[in-house]
Amino acid sequence: MSWGTELWDQFDNLEKHTQWGIDVLEKYIKFVKERTEIELSYAKQLRNLSKKYQPKKNSKEEEEYKYTSCKAFLSTLNEMNDYAGQHEVISENMTSQITVDLARFVQELKQERKSNFHDGRKAQQHMETCWKHLESSKRRFERDCKEADRAQQYFEKMDADINVTKADVEKARQQAQIRHQMAEDSKADYSSSLQKFNQEQHEYYHTHIPSIFQKIQEMEERRIVRIGESMKTYAEVDRQVIPIIGKCLDGIVKAAEAINQKSDSQLVIEAYKSGFEPPGDIEFEDYTQPMKRTVSDNSLSNSRGDGKPELKFGGKSKGKLWPFIKKNKLSLKLGATPEDFSNLPPEQRRKKLQQKVDELNKEIQKEMDQRDAITKMKDVYLKNPQMGDPASLDHKLTEVSQNIEKLRLEAQKFEAWLAEVEGRLPARGEQARRQSGMYDGQGAPTANSCAQDRESSPDGSYTEERSQENEVKVLATDFDDEFDDEEPLPAIGTCKALYTFEGQNEGTISVMEGEILYVIEEDKGDGWTRIRRNEDEEGYVPTSYVEVYLDKNAKGAKTYI
Repeated sequence: MSWGTELWDQFDNLEKHTQWGIDVLEKYIKFVKERTEIELSYAKQLRNLSKKYQPKKNSKEEEEYKYTSCKAFLSTLNEMNDYAGQHEVISENMTSQITVDLARFVQELKQERKSNFHDGRKAQQHMETCWKHLESSKRRFERDCKEADRAQQYFEKMDADINVTKADVEKARQQAQIRHQMAEDSKADYSSSLQKFNQEQHEYYHTHIPSIFQKIQEMEERRIVRIGESMKTYAEVDRQVIPIIGKCLDGIVKAAEAINQKSDSQLVIEAYKSGFEPPGDIEFEDYTQPMKRTVSDNSLSNSRGDGKPELKFGGKSKGKLWPFIKKNKLSLKLGATPEDFSNLPPEQRRKKLQQKVDELNKEIQKEMDQRDAITKMKDVYLKNPQMGDPASLDHKLTEVSQNIEKLRLEAQKFEAWLAEVEGRLPARGEQARRQSGMYDGQGAPTANSCAQDRESSPDGSYTEERSQENEVKVLATDFDDEFDDEEPLPAIGTCKALYTFEGQNEGTISVMEGEILYVIEEDKGDGWTRIRRNEDEEGYVPTSYVEVYLDKNAKGAKTYI
Protein backbone atom coordinates (compact mmCIF):
# COMPACT_ATOMS: atom_id res chain seq x y z
CA MET A 1 0.00 0.00 0.00
CA SER A 2 1.89 2.93 -1.35
CA TRP A 3 0.77 6.37 -2.34
CA GLY A 4 3.34 6.34 -5.16
CA THR A 5 1.64 3.47 -6.93
CA GLU A 6 -1.95 3.86 -5.81
CA LEU A 7 -2.18 7.66 -6.02
CA TRP A 8 0.28 8.35 -8.86
CA ASP A 9 -2.17 10.76 -10.49
CA GLN A 10 -3.44 12.51 -7.28
CA PHE A 11 -0.70 15.05 -6.80
CA ASP A 12 -3.06 17.97 -6.13
CA ASN A 13 -5.27 16.01 -3.76
CA LEU A 14 -2.27 14.83 -1.79
CA GLU A 15 -1.09 18.41 -1.51
CA LYS A 16 -4.47 19.44 -0.09
CA HIS A 17 -4.60 16.46 2.27
CA THR A 18 -1.18 17.05 3.76
CA GLN A 19 -2.03 20.71 4.31
CA TRP A 20 -5.20 19.63 6.10
CA GLY A 21 -3.11 17.30 8.31
CA ILE A 22 -0.85 20.17 9.35
CA ASP A 23 -3.92 22.30 10.10
CA VAL A 24 -5.27 19.52 12.36
CA LEU A 25 -1.96 19.37 14.21
CA GLU A 26 -1.91 23.13 14.68
CA LYS A 27 -5.50 22.97 15.94
CA TYR A 28 -4.46 20.38 18.54
CA ILE A 29 -1.53 22.55 19.60
CA LYS A 30 -3.92 25.46 20.08
CA PHE A 31 -6.22 23.23 22.15
CA VAL A 32 -3.39 22.18 24.47
CA LYS A 33 -2.20 25.77 24.77
CA GLU A 34 -5.65 26.94 25.84
CA ARG A 35 -5.80 24.06 28.34
CA THR A 36 -2.53 25.22 29.90
CA GLU A 37 -3.88 28.75 30.19
CA ILE A 38 -7.00 27.41 31.90
CA GLU A 39 -4.86 25.39 34.34
CA LEU A 40 -2.77 28.46 35.16
CA SER A 41 -5.87 30.58 35.63
CA TYR A 42 -7.47 27.92 37.83
CA ALA A 43 -4.30 27.58 39.91
CA LYS A 44 -4.11 31.34 40.32
CA GLN A 45 -7.73 31.53 41.44
CA LEU A 46 -7.19 28.68 43.91
CA ARG A 47 -4.12 30.41 45.35
CA ASN A 48 -5.97 33.70 45.65
CA LEU A 49 -8.85 31.90 47.34
CA SER A 50 -6.51 30.22 49.79
CA LYS A 51 -4.71 33.49 50.47
CA LYS A 52 -8.00 35.35 50.96
CA TYR A 53 -9.05 33.08 53.80
CA GLN A 54 -5.62 32.76 55.43
CA PRO A 55 -5.55 34.35 58.92
CA LYS A 56 -3.94 37.76 59.04
CA LYS A 57 -0.82 37.95 61.17
CA ASN A 58 -1.08 39.65 64.54
CA SER A 59 -4.85 39.81 64.29
CA LYS A 60 -7.77 38.38 66.20
CA GLU A 61 -8.28 35.81 63.43
CA GLU A 62 -4.88 34.28 64.19
CA GLU A 63 -5.97 33.59 67.79
CA GLU A 64 -9.07 31.78 66.55
CA TYR A 65 -6.93 29.14 64.84
CA LYS A 66 -6.12 27.46 68.14
CA TYR A 67 -9.41 25.53 67.77
CA THR A 68 -9.13 22.18 66.03
CA SER A 69 -11.90 23.04 63.55
CA CYS A 70 -10.07 26.22 62.55
CA LYS A 71 -6.78 24.31 62.36
CA ALA A 72 -8.47 21.85 60.02
CA PHE A 73 -9.70 24.73 57.89
CA LEU A 74 -6.17 26.18 57.82
CA SER A 75 -4.83 22.78 56.75
CA THR A 76 -7.48 22.71 54.02
CA LEU A 77 -6.30 26.12 52.79
CA ASN A 78 -2.67 24.94 52.75
CA GLU A 79 -3.61 21.73 50.94
CA MET A 80 -5.59 23.74 48.39
CA ASN A 81 -2.49 25.84 47.84
CA ASP A 82 -0.54 22.64 47.10
CA TYR A 83 -3.46 21.46 44.97
CA ALA A 84 -3.16 24.65 42.93
CA GLY A 85 0.55 23.96 42.55
CA GLN A 86 -0.22 20.65 40.87
CA HIS A 87 -2.36 22.41 38.29
CA GLU A 88 0.60 24.70 37.63
CA VAL A 89 2.72 21.57 37.14
CA ILE A 90 0.15 20.28 34.61
CA SER A 91 0.38 23.55 32.71
CA GLU A 92 4.18 23.58 32.74
CA ASN A 93 4.51 19.95 31.63
CA MET A 94 1.95 20.30 28.85
CA THR A 95 3.72 23.40 27.61
CA SER A 96 7.19 21.84 27.65
CA GLN A 97 6.29 18.28 26.59
CA ILE A 98 3.49 18.94 24.07
CA THR A 99 3.08 22.55 22.93
CA VAL A 100 6.76 23.38 22.42
CA ASP A 101 7.66 20.03 20.83
CA LEU A 102 4.67 19.99 18.51
CA ALA A 103 5.27 23.58 17.44
CA ARG A 104 8.83 22.68 16.49
CA PHE A 105 7.62 19.48 14.76
CA VAL A 106 5.06 21.47 12.74
CA GLN A 107 7.76 23.78 11.47
CA GLU A 108 9.89 20.82 10.42
CA LEU A 109 6.85 19.21 8.82
CA LYS A 110 6.08 22.31 6.80
CA GLN A 111 9.64 22.50 5.54
CA GLU A 112 9.67 18.82 4.59
CA ARG A 113 6.30 19.06 2.86
CA LYS A 114 7.42 22.12 0.95
CA SER A 115 10.59 20.36 -0.19
CA ASN A 116 8.76 17.19 -1.30
CA PHE A 117 6.11 19.00 -3.29
CA HIS A 118 8.76 21.25 -4.77
CA ASP A 119 10.54 18.14 -6.09
CA GLY A 120 7.22 16.84 -7.41
CA ARG A 121 6.47 20.06 -9.26
CA LYS A 122 9.99 20.07 -10.66
CA ALA A 123 9.47 16.54 -12.01
CA GLN A 124 6.12 17.60 -13.48
CA GLN A 125 7.71 20.58 -15.20
CA HIS A 126 10.43 18.34 -16.62
CA MET A 127 7.80 15.99 -18.04
CA GLU A 128 5.90 18.90 -19.56
CA THR A 129 9.12 20.10 -21.18
CA CYS A 130 9.78 16.64 -22.63
CA TRP A 131 6.21 16.45 -23.84
CA LYS A 132 6.47 19.83 -25.59
CA HIS A 133 9.73 18.78 -27.26
CA LEU A 134 8.11 15.57 -28.43
CA GLU A 135 5.12 17.45 -29.81
CA SER A 136 7.43 19.87 -31.59
CA SER A 137 9.40 16.98 -33.22
CA LYS A 138 6.17 15.30 -34.19
CA ARG A 139 4.75 18.40 -35.84
CA ARG A 140 8.02 19.05 -37.69
CA PHE A 141 8.11 15.45 -38.90
CA GLU A 142 4.52 15.74 -40.05
CA ARG A 143 5.22 18.99 -41.84
CA ASP A 144 8.33 17.67 -43.54
CA CYS A 145 6.48 14.54 -44.68
CA LYS A 146 3.75 16.63 -46.25
CA GLU A 147 6.31 18.88 -47.93
CA ALA A 148 8.18 15.84 -49.29
CA ASP A 149 4.93 14.36 -50.58
CA ARG A 150 4.04 17.57 -52.38
CA ALA A 151 7.57 17.84 -53.84
CA GLN A 152 7.30 14.26 -55.12
CA GLN A 153 3.95 14.92 -56.74
CA TYR A 154 5.26 18.06 -58.38
CA PHE A 155 8.30 16.18 -59.71
CA GLU A 156 6.11 13.46 -61.13
CA LYS A 157 3.86 16.04 -62.76
CA MET A 158 6.80 17.88 -64.33
CA ASP A 159 8.32 14.63 -65.50
CA ALA A 160 5.08 13.63 -67.25
CA ASP A 161 4.64 17.00 -68.99
CA ILE A 162 6.32 16.93 -72.48
CA ASN A 163 6.30 20.67 -72.73
CA VAL A 164 8.61 21.08 -69.72
CA THR A 165 12.29 21.34 -70.30
CA LYS A 166 14.69 18.79 -68.99
CA ALA A 167 16.24 21.36 -66.72
CA ASP A 168 12.95 22.07 -64.98
CA VAL A 169 12.35 18.39 -64.51
CA GLU A 170 15.82 17.94 -62.99
CA LYS A 171 15.22 20.83 -60.70
CA ALA A 172 11.92 19.36 -59.52
CA ARG A 173 13.59 16.02 -58.98
CA GLN A 174 16.32 17.54 -56.82
CA GLN A 175 13.76 19.49 -54.77
CA ALA A 176 11.79 16.30 -54.16
CA GLN A 177 14.93 14.56 -52.96
CA ILE A 178 15.74 17.38 -50.61
CA ARG A 179 12.25 17.32 -49.11
CA HIS A 180 12.39 13.60 -48.80
CA GLN A 181 15.72 13.83 -46.91
CA MET A 182 14.30 16.45 -44.59
CA ALA A 183 11.36 14.19 -43.85
CA GLU A 184 13.73 11.36 -43.03
CA ASP A 185 15.70 13.60 -40.69
CA SER A 186 12.51 14.77 -38.97
CA LYS A 187 11.41 11.19 -38.64
CA ALA A 188 14.69 10.25 -36.98
CA ASP A 189 14.45 13.25 -34.63
CA TYR A 190 10.83 12.46 -33.79
CA SER A 191 11.68 8.84 -33.13
CA SER A 192 14.54 9.87 -30.87
CA SER A 193 12.36 12.38 -28.99
CA LEU A 194 9.59 9.84 -28.57
CA GLN A 195 11.96 7.25 -27.20
CA LYS A 196 13.46 9.73 -24.80
CA PHE A 197 10.01 10.93 -23.66
CA ASN A 198 8.83 7.42 -23.02
CA GLN A 199 11.92 6.75 -20.96
CA GLU A 200 11.43 9.97 -18.96
CA GLN A 201 7.74 9.23 -18.50
CA HIS A 202 8.51 5.73 -17.26
CA GLU A 203 11.01 7.08 -14.76
CA TYR A 204 8.54 9.79 -13.74
CA TYR A 205 5.66 7.44 -13.01
CA HIS A 206 7.65 4.51 -11.72
CA THR A 207 10.60 6.15 -9.98
CA HIS A 208 10.37 9.87 -9.27
CA ILE A 209 6.68 10.20 -8.34
CA PRO A 210 6.63 7.00 -6.21
CA SER A 211 9.73 8.18 -4.37
CA ILE A 212 8.31 11.65 -3.73
CA PHE A 213 4.89 10.34 -2.76
CA GLN A 214 6.51 7.77 -0.48
CA LYS A 215 8.30 10.57 1.37
CA ILE A 216 5.04 12.50 1.63
CA GLN A 217 3.30 9.36 2.92
CA GLU A 218 6.01 8.81 5.55
CA MET A 219 5.77 12.46 6.55
CA GLU A 220 2.00 12.18 6.96
CA GLU A 221 2.31 8.97 8.95
CA ARG A 222 4.89 10.59 11.27
CA ARG A 223 2.41 13.41 11.83
CA ILE A 224 -0.31 10.92 12.73
CA VAL A 225 1.98 8.99 15.09
CA ARG A 226 3.18 12.19 16.70
CA ILE A 227 -0.29 13.49 17.40
CA GLY A 228 -1.16 10.12 18.95
CA GLU A 229 1.92 10.25 21.19
CA SER A 230 1.02 13.80 22.19
CA MET A 231 -2.44 12.67 23.22
CA LYS A 232 -0.86 9.96 25.37
CA THR A 233 1.46 12.52 26.92
CA TYR A 234 -1.56 14.74 27.51
CA ALA A 235 -3.15 11.99 29.59
CA GLU A 236 0.11 11.06 31.34
CA VAL A 237 0.72 14.63 32.48
CA ASP A 238 -2.65 14.53 34.23
CA ARG A 239 -2.04 11.05 35.60
CA GLN A 240 1.34 12.00 37.09
CA VAL A 241 -0.17 14.57 39.45
CA ILE A 242 -3.10 12.40 40.53
CA PRO A 243 -1.11 10.76 43.41
CA ILE A 244 -0.04 14.16 44.74
CA ILE A 245 -3.55 15.55 44.37
CA GLY A 246 -4.73 12.45 46.21
CA LYS A 247 -2.29 13.23 49.02
CA CYS A 248 -3.65 16.78 49.18
CA LEU A 249 -7.17 15.43 49.50
CA ASP A 250 -5.98 12.86 52.07
CA GLY A 251 -4.44 15.74 54.02
CA ILE A 252 -7.80 17.51 54.05
CA VAL A 253 -9.53 14.33 55.25
CA LYS A 254 -6.85 13.81 57.92
CA ALA A 255 -7.26 17.39 59.12
CA ALA A 256 -11.02 16.92 59.26
CA GLU A 257 -10.64 13.72 61.28
CA ALA A 258 -8.36 15.58 63.72
CA ILE A 259 -11.20 17.90 64.73
CA ASN A 260 -11.96 17.32 68.40
CA GLN A 261 -15.13 18.90 69.71
CA LYS A 262 -14.18 18.22 73.34
CA SER A 263 -10.83 19.93 72.91
CA ASP A 264 -12.51 22.96 71.33
CA SER A 265 -15.00 23.10 74.18
CA GLN A 266 -12.11 23.06 76.67
CA LEU A 267 -10.41 25.88 74.77
CA VAL A 268 -13.60 27.95 75.08
CA ILE A 269 -13.45 27.42 78.83
CA GLU A 270 -9.80 28.47 78.96
CA ALA A 271 -10.49 31.50 76.79
CA TYR A 272 -13.42 32.92 78.72
CA LYS A 273 -13.15 31.49 82.24
CA SER A 274 -13.15 34.38 84.73
CA GLY A 275 -12.07 32.46 87.82
CA PHE A 276 -14.93 33.80 89.92
CA GLU A 277 -17.38 31.69 91.85
CA PRO A 278 -21.05 31.83 90.83
CA PRO A 279 -23.10 34.35 92.79
CA GLY A 280 -24.63 33.05 96.01
CA ASP A 281 -28.24 33.16 97.11
CA ILE A 282 -29.71 36.54 97.94
CA GLU A 283 -30.75 36.68 101.55
CA PHE A 284 -34.30 37.56 102.39
CA GLU A 285 -34.79 41.02 103.81
CA ASP A 286 -37.67 41.08 106.23
CA TYR A 287 -39.04 44.60 106.11
CA THR A 288 -41.81 43.63 108.57
CA GLN A 289 -39.37 43.40 111.50
CA PRO A 290 -39.36 47.14 112.28
CA MET A 291 -43.16 46.91 112.50
CA LYS A 292 -43.07 44.02 115.01
CA ARG A 293 -40.41 45.23 117.44
CA THR A 294 -40.75 48.16 119.81
CA VAL A 295 -39.20 51.32 118.59
CA SER A 296 -36.57 52.42 121.13
CA ASP A 297 -33.02 53.64 121.24
CA ASN A 298 -31.73 50.28 122.42
CA SER A 299 -33.56 48.32 119.77
CA LEU A 300 -32.43 50.80 117.19
CA SER A 301 -28.82 50.59 118.33
CA ASN A 302 -28.99 46.80 118.48
CA SER A 303 -30.49 46.78 115.05
CA ARG A 304 -27.66 48.90 113.81
CA GLY A 305 -25.07 46.84 115.64
CA ASP A 306 -26.46 43.48 114.59
CA GLY A 307 -27.97 44.45 111.27
CA LYS A 308 -26.13 41.83 109.31
CA PRO A 309 -28.75 41.26 106.64
CA GLU A 310 -28.69 44.88 105.60
CA LEU A 311 -24.90 45.07 105.68
CA LYS A 312 -24.48 41.77 103.89
CA PHE A 313 -26.85 42.84 101.20
CA GLY A 314 -25.00 46.11 100.83
CA GLY A 315 -21.62 44.41 100.98
CA LYS A 316 -20.92 40.84 100.03
CA SER A 317 -24.33 39.79 98.77
CA LYS A 318 -24.56 42.75 96.51
CA GLY A 319 -21.07 42.10 95.28
CA LYS A 320 -22.10 38.64 94.12
CA LEU A 321 -24.71 40.05 91.79
CA TRP A 322 -22.09 41.16 89.24
CA PRO A 323 -23.41 39.03 86.34
CA PHE A 324 -26.60 41.06 86.37
CA ILE A 325 -25.12 44.53 86.88
CA LYS A 326 -24.19 46.78 83.98
CA LYS A 327 -20.74 48.30 83.78
CA ASN A 328 -20.14 51.35 85.87
CA LYS A 329 -19.68 54.62 84.05
CA LEU A 330 -16.21 54.84 85.64
CA SER A 331 -15.04 51.62 83.94
CA LEU A 332 -16.34 52.95 80.63
CA LYS A 333 -14.39 56.15 81.02
CA LEU A 334 -11.11 54.36 81.69
CA GLY A 335 -10.82 53.20 78.08
CA ALA A 336 -7.18 52.16 77.87
CA THR A 337 -6.14 48.69 79.12
CA PRO A 338 -3.87 48.85 82.21
CA GLU A 339 -0.36 47.56 81.74
CA ASP A 340 -0.88 44.83 84.35
CA PHE A 341 -4.23 43.79 82.79
CA SER A 342 -5.91 44.46 86.13
CA ASN A 343 -9.17 45.15 84.30
CA LEU A 344 -9.49 41.45 83.45
CA PRO A 345 -10.81 38.59 85.58
CA PRO A 346 -8.12 36.63 87.45
CA GLU A 347 -7.94 33.67 85.07
CA GLN A 348 -7.87 35.86 81.94
CA ARG A 349 -5.39 38.21 83.58
CA ARG A 350 -3.12 35.26 84.40
CA LYS A 351 -3.21 34.10 80.77
CA LYS A 352 -2.44 37.57 79.44
CA LEU A 353 0.45 38.03 81.87
CA GLN A 354 1.84 34.58 81.07
CA GLN A 355 1.61 35.37 77.36
CA LYS A 356 3.44 38.66 77.90
CA VAL A 357 6.16 36.94 79.94
CA ASP A 358 6.63 34.34 77.19
CA GLU A 359 6.90 37.06 74.54
CA LEU A 360 9.48 38.95 76.59
CA ASN A 361 11.49 35.76 77.14
CA LYS A 362 11.51 35.12 73.41
CA GLU A 363 12.73 38.66 72.77
CA ILE A 364 15.41 38.23 75.43
CA GLN A 365 16.56 34.97 73.82
CA LYS A 366 16.65 36.66 70.42
CA GLU A 367 18.75 39.53 71.78
CA MET A 368 21.07 37.06 73.53
CA ASP A 369 21.57 35.14 70.29
CA GLN A 370 22.40 38.41 68.57
CA ARG A 371 24.85 39.27 71.36
CA ASP A 372 26.54 35.87 71.00
CA ALA A 373 26.82 36.36 67.26
CA ILE A 374 28.39 39.79 67.69
CA THR A 375 30.77 38.40 70.30
CA LYS A 376 31.89 35.62 67.94
CA MET A 377 32.36 38.13 65.15
CA LYS A 378 34.44 40.29 67.47
CA ASP A 379 36.64 37.29 68.35
CA VAL A 380 37.11 36.63 64.63
CA TYR A 381 38.13 40.26 64.11
CA LEU A 382 40.57 40.03 67.01
CA LYS A 383 42.20 36.94 65.52
CA ASN A 384 42.10 38.31 61.96
CA PRO A 385 42.36 42.13 62.06
CA GLN A 386 42.31 42.31 58.27
CA MET A 387 38.67 41.18 58.32
CA GLY A 388 37.46 44.13 60.37
CA ASP A 389 37.92 46.43 63.35
CA PRO A 390 36.84 44.79 66.64
CA ALA A 391 36.20 48.20 68.22
CA SER A 392 33.48 48.89 65.62
CA LEU A 393 31.32 46.23 67.29
CA ASP A 394 31.57 47.61 70.83
CA HIS A 395 28.74 50.11 70.33
CA LYS A 396 26.43 47.45 68.92
CA LEU A 397 27.36 45.03 71.70
CA THR A 398 26.62 47.65 74.34
CA GLU A 399 23.31 48.49 72.72
CA VAL A 400 22.26 44.83 72.63
CA SER A 401 23.29 44.34 76.28
CA GLN A 402 21.21 47.36 77.28
CA ASN A 403 18.24 45.97 75.37
CA ILE A 404 18.63 42.64 77.18
CA GLU A 405 18.74 44.42 80.54
CA LYS A 406 15.62 46.43 79.75
CA LEU A 407 13.77 43.34 78.60
CA ARG A 408 14.80 41.46 81.75
CA LEU A 409 13.50 44.26 83.96
CA GLU A 410 10.28 44.29 81.99
CA ALA A 411 9.99 40.51 82.31
CA GLN A 412 10.59 40.68 86.06
CA LYS A 413 7.84 43.26 86.36
CA PHE A 414 5.31 41.07 84.57
CA GLU A 415 6.51 37.98 86.46
CA ALA A 416 5.80 39.82 89.69
CA TRP A 417 2.27 40.60 88.53
CA LEU A 418 1.88 36.99 87.43
CA ALA A 419 3.05 35.78 90.83
CA GLU A 420 0.51 38.08 92.43
CA VAL A 421 -2.32 36.55 90.39
CA GLU A 422 -1.15 32.99 90.98
CA GLY A 423 -1.03 33.58 94.73
CA ARG A 424 2.74 33.40 95.15
CA LEU A 425 2.75 36.45 97.48
CA PRO A 426 1.94 35.02 100.93
CA ALA A 427 2.77 38.20 102.85
CA ARG A 428 0.49 40.34 100.75
CA GLY A 429 -2.14 37.60 100.65
CA GLU A 430 -2.30 37.40 104.45
CA GLN A 431 -2.36 41.15 104.65
CA ALA A 432 -5.30 41.27 102.24
CA ARG A 433 -7.12 38.59 104.23
CA ARG A 434 -6.52 40.45 107.48
CA GLN A 435 -7.80 43.66 105.99
CA SER A 436 -10.80 41.88 104.47
CA GLY A 437 -11.61 40.32 107.83
CA MET A 438 -11.24 43.69 109.53
CA TYR A 439 -13.76 45.20 107.12
CA ASP A 440 -16.26 42.43 107.84
CA GLY A 441 -15.77 42.74 111.58
CA GLN A 442 -16.44 46.46 111.48
CA GLY A 443 -19.59 45.86 109.44
CA ALA A 444 -18.47 48.42 106.88
CA PRO A 445 -19.07 47.99 103.16
CA THR A 446 -16.25 45.97 101.62
CA ALA A 447 -13.96 48.01 99.38
CA ASN A 448 -11.84 45.59 97.37
CA SER A 449 -8.93 47.45 95.88
CA CYS A 450 -6.47 44.58 95.36
CA ALA A 451 -6.59 43.41 91.75
CA GLN A 452 -7.07 39.76 92.71
CA ASP A 453 -10.02 40.66 95.05
CA ARG A 454 -11.83 42.75 92.47
CA GLU A 455 -15.00 41.46 90.90
CA SER A 456 -15.55 41.36 87.20
CA SER A 457 -18.44 41.54 84.78
CA PRO A 458 -18.80 38.81 82.15
CA ASP A 459 -17.28 40.97 79.42
CA GLY A 460 -13.95 41.08 81.26
CA SER A 461 -14.04 44.55 82.89
CA TYR A 462 -14.39 45.15 86.62
CA THR A 463 -17.43 46.85 88.10
CA GLU A 464 -17.32 49.42 90.85
CA GLU A 465 -20.27 48.86 93.16
CA ARG A 466 -19.63 51.92 95.22
CA SER A 467 -18.64 55.41 94.39
CA GLN A 468 -14.96 56.25 94.11
CA GLU A 469 -15.18 58.52 97.12
CA ASN A 470 -16.43 55.76 99.45
CA GLU A 471 -13.68 53.40 98.24
CA VAL A 472 -10.92 55.92 98.89
CA LYS A 473 -12.43 56.76 102.28
CA VAL A 474 -12.57 53.15 103.44
CA LEU A 475 -9.05 52.47 102.19
CA ALA A 476 -7.62 55.46 103.91
CA THR A 477 -9.26 54.58 107.21
CA ASP A 478 -8.74 50.83 107.37
CA PHE A 479 -5.32 50.73 105.73
CA ASP A 480 -3.95 53.24 108.22
CA ASP A 481 -5.62 51.46 111.12
CA GLU A 482 -3.92 48.21 110.22
CA PHE A 483 -0.44 49.72 110.29
CA ASP A 484 -1.27 51.68 113.44
CA ASP A 485 -2.30 48.50 115.23
CA GLU A 486 0.93 46.74 114.29
CA GLU A 487 4.26 47.74 115.76
CA PRO A 488 6.33 49.53 113.07
CA LEU A 489 9.17 47.41 111.68
CA PRO A 490 12.69 48.81 111.98
CA ALA A 491 14.51 49.97 108.84
CA ILE A 492 17.20 47.51 107.67
CA GLY A 493 18.62 49.71 104.94
CA THR A 494 17.81 52.18 102.21
CA CYS A 495 16.92 51.93 98.54
CA LYS A 496 16.88 54.13 95.46
CA ALA A 497 13.99 53.95 92.97
CA LEU A 498 15.32 53.08 89.52
CA TYR A 499 11.93 53.63 87.85
CA THR A 500 8.63 55.27 88.64
CA PHE A 501 6.10 52.82 90.05
CA GLU A 502 2.37 53.52 90.36
CA GLY A 503 1.16 51.58 93.37
CA GLN A 504 -2.46 51.11 92.36
CA ASN A 505 -3.09 47.79 94.12
CA GLU A 506 -3.69 47.22 97.81
CA GLY A 507 -0.51 47.05 99.89
CA THR A 508 1.68 48.75 97.28
CA ILE A 509 3.17 52.22 97.41
CA SER A 510 3.91 54.67 94.60
CA VAL A 511 7.52 55.83 94.16
CA MET A 512 9.21 58.28 91.82
CA GLU A 513 12.41 57.60 89.90
CA GLY A 514 15.46 58.61 91.93
CA GLU A 515 13.55 58.75 95.24
CA ILE A 516 15.41 57.48 98.39
CA LEU A 517 13.34 55.35 100.81
CA TYR A 518 13.82 53.02 103.79
CA VAL A 519 13.82 49.24 103.46
CA ILE A 520 11.91 47.47 106.23
CA GLU A 521 11.62 43.97 104.72
CA GLU A 522 13.83 42.18 102.18
CA ASP A 523 12.65 40.38 99.07
CA LYS A 524 11.80 36.83 100.20
CA GLY A 525 11.92 35.38 96.73
CA ASP A 526 8.51 36.64 95.62
CA GLY A 527 9.85 39.66 93.71
CA TRP A 528 8.58 42.32 96.19
CA THR A 529 10.40 44.53 98.72
CA ARG A 530 8.66 46.32 101.58
CA ILE A 531 9.71 49.97 101.96
CA ARG A 532 8.74 53.05 103.99
CA ARG A 533 8.64 56.69 102.97
CA ASN A 534 7.77 58.07 106.42
CA GLU A 535 5.95 56.89 109.52
CA ASP A 536 2.61 56.93 107.76
CA GLU A 537 3.49 55.65 104.28
CA GLU A 538 4.85 52.17 103.63
CA GLY A 539 4.10 49.33 101.27
CA TYR A 540 5.50 46.94 98.64
CA VAL A 541 7.31 47.76 95.39
CA PRO A 542 8.77 45.34 92.78
CA THR A 543 12.34 44.49 93.72
CA SER A 544 13.41 45.10 90.13
CA TYR A 545 12.30 48.74 90.43
CA VAL A 546 14.69 49.63 93.28
CA GLU A 547 18.36 49.36 94.12
CA VAL A 548 18.69 48.16 97.74
CA TYR A 549 21.49 49.05 100.15
CA LEU A 550 21.33 47.08 103.42
CA ASP A 551 23.13 48.40 106.49
CA LYS A 552 26.32 46.80 107.81
CA ASN A 553 24.45 44.74 110.36
CA ALA A 554 22.35 43.06 107.65
CA LYS A 555 24.95 40.87 105.90
CA GLY A 556 26.47 43.76 103.95
CA ALA A 557 25.06 45.51 100.91
CA LYS A 558 23.09 43.61 98.27
CA THR A 559 21.97 44.96 94.93
CA TYR A 560 18.86 43.70 93.11
CA ILE A 561 18.51 44.60 89.48
